Formats: sequence, C-alpha cells, structure tokens
Amino acid sequence: MTSSITKSDERTALILMSALTFSTGVFDAIGYLGLDKVFTGNMTGNVVILFMGFGGATGIPVIGPLAALFTFMLGAVVAGRTLRNRVAGWNHHSTGLLVGAGVLLAMVGSALAVQPTLAQAPTNVVLTSLLAFGMGAQAGVARHIGVRDINTVVVTSTIVGLAYDSVLGAKLGQSWHRRAFSILLIGLGATTGTLLLRVGIQYGVLLASCVLISVALIGHRLLLSKRLK
Repeated sequence: MTSSITKSDERTALILMSALTFSTGVFDAIGYLGLDKVFTGNMTGNVVILFMGFGGATGIPVIGPLAALFTFMLGAVVAGRTLRNRVAGWNHHSTGLLVGAGVLLAMVGSALAVQPTLAQAPTNVVLTSLLAFGMGAQAGVARHIGVRDINTVVVTSTIVGLAYDSVLGAKLGQSWHRRAFSILLIGLGATTGTLLLRVGIQYGVLLASCVLISVALIGHRLLLSKRLK
C-alpha cells in the first residue's frame, strides 16, 4: 500500500468533507429550531448560549447546551482514541466511525418518525446529546482526514481566513473558492434543515444521517479500497 495522495484523492476527500459540512448545517438547524435552541455541531454557539444562561438571561437554556457540549467532546474523544497512532487520511476506522455515527443518528430520526413528541422536553435533551455525540465523532474523523480549509463543523475560522488572506487584507493568496464554498454549504444545510422542519423534524435527521453513511461508504470505496489493491 502506498501513502501517496493523488490529486484525484484530494478532490474526492474535499467533496466528501464538503458533504459533511452540509450535514452539519442541517443538524444545527434541527437542534436550534427543533430541540430548544441547542446547536449539535457548532459548539462555539453552545458555549455562548450556555454562559448567557448562567448569567441569568431569560428564556436561555442551560441543560441542553451543557449536554450537547459534553457529548460532542465525548464523540470527538472516541474518534481520537480510535484513530490514535493512525496515519492521517482515510482508513478502516474512519469508515467505521462515520457509519456508526450515521446509524446512530438514523436511529434518532426513526424514533422521531414514530414519536415526534420526543423532540419536546424533557426527552429532547437525550436526542440533543445523541446528535451532538455523532457530530463530535464526525468532526474527529474530519480532523484526522485533514482536508485543508474544510473543518465541517466551524466556519468562523474559515471566514476569518477568507477575509484576512484576501486582497483587501493581508493579500497572502488563498483557495478562496474552497473557503467560500464551505461557508455556503453549511448555510445551505441550515436552510434545508429549516425547510424540512416544516414537514417533520425526523426528515432532516434522516437526510443528514444518510449523508454521513454515504460519505463513509464512498470514502471507503474511493479513498481506501483503491489504495489497498
């Protein structure tokens, strides 16, 4: 097996990580609008919401953001533990983690399809925790694969890089189209999640979980199996 990465592999990895970025937007819209103002992928938002709640702001949740923050980190820990000492890039463990996260989230979507009232308190905290755990594992895999300028769960640093490196800023040169596309994708995901909420909260969860599983299988086929031949 060779460790060389072809241009084709780089493009494939970029597309797959971009798909995960889209799914993050879907899950964040579902969490914030459908599960009591909690982000399942954007932990910066949760930290801000959490400490506004600690400060006594009216109508700001505390338990949900706290649970999401903890389980997101737990998912990332599981990914880190699983991928420890593995060469950066796609491997069998990457596939397993993404498939596992996708199946877990699909189970959440299926439960919501059977019983939509699960999205209401107090059970919504459990659903938020499961979604955040899956997003943490996904983010851990994306970090290990290491596609430049694609984080899959955070766009703040991408926006900073886009502006700072631009001709109006430091003029350092950049792959601006990649960064702009990442920002657009998470926005499109949030829009899609919002629209699907009008039909039912389960549809967005199921769509995004299918994206995770599809990314895992395609990545395994195109980025791993080909190199093992």
